[in-house]
Amino acid sequence: MAKIILKYKDAPLQEIVLDKGIVAVGRKSDNNIVIDNQAVSGHHAIIEMEGDQLFVEDLKSLNGTYLNGRRITRAELFNKDIVLIGVHALEVVFDKDRLADAKAAAGRGRSMFETIVITPEEQKKILLAADRAVHDVLGGFLVIKGSSEHKDYIFKEKVSTIGKEKGSAIRLRGFFAPKRAALVNRRKEGYFIAPTGSITIKINGRAIDQRHDLKDGDIVDIGRLKLQFYIREQHVKPSV
Repeated sequence: MAKIILKYKDAPLQEIVLDKGIVAVGRKSDNNIVIDNQAVSGHHAIIEMEGDQLFVEDLKSLNGTYLNGRRITRAELFNKDIVLIGVHALEVVFDKDRLADAKAAAGRGRSMFETIVITPEEQKKILLAADRAVHDVLGGFLVIKGSSEHKDYIFKEKVSTIGKEKGSAIRLRGFFAPKRAALVNRRKEGYFIAPTGSITIKINGRAIDQRHDLKDGDIVDIGRLKLQFYIREQHVKPSV
């Protein structure tokens, strides 16, 4: 089991057990971990459990997310790691220690997600290597029932939201619609959706309470909308 201890000036404020796929962190009230401080973006970062691994990912925040003193975009978390968001710290309590895993990683070479200090030249090499023969899945949602601004939504961003708040990829309507009902993540291997609010989300008629990997043709009920997820195409980036 993993958990996060939210601290301010070393004083514990909240303890959060990570019992779901994604935990959202930010200043707005619809986050799982709310940090009411102007240095924190409305939706600042997410903490994500993938199998037996734990990751933190910055959501293009204004002031950045720091892991053990280094700014990151996405990085794996280990026991006793400290994630700094604004002036608040998130202490990680997990059953995986960084020392043991670092030794194992040494034999595999560097990972794009490791929080290491690299030169601009090294960074370019890593990004070029990552672009070689990468399959990018592109998909979206068709609105098959309910009222919305569009009938077809392409999800190109790495992280998108569905909800009532301004800036959502799909904006929900209605007085009782939550500001943010779900996060949709785009990865190389495909998409997944995770509920972030109190509203019930159903996939093919079954309610979900944690991350769900989306498949072509899945029917998603969320609020007053019935959506159908689809894969439009798959790009193969040429080798450099």
